[in-house]
Amino acid sequence: MKAGNIVLDKSFSFAVRTVNIYKALQNGQEYTLSKQLLRSGTSIGANIREALRGQSRNDFISKMNIALKEAYETEYWLELLHATGYLDKPQFDDAFAECRDLTNILSKIIISSRRNDNV
Repeated sequence: MKAGNIVLDKSFSFAVRTVNIYKALQNGQEYTLSKQLLRSGTSIGANIREALRGQSRNDFISKMNIALKEAYETEYWLELLHATGYLDKPQFDDAFAECRDLTNILSKIIISSRRNDNV
């Protein structure tokens, strides 16, 4: 992976973390919730990458919004996995903090892009 774009780098790193959590949960015989986490957690970076090749400012903003929605969904699955005992506190805290960092960055990108669009 080539470094340089913070949100792209962070989302890729988070996707790797998500895959590793998924694999650990699969070994623990948890299949349903972990699959939901895998889908939403890896989708964040895929949508960011797609946004960077957007055909227009509106397309970029739309894809970034989808990435943000996926990040919020991922937070939900992490919270549920923690509340049901599948993720211990350190695992949850680290993954949730990384995901929350992404939601904050994405929110700022979207707000800034909309503001620049209205200038």
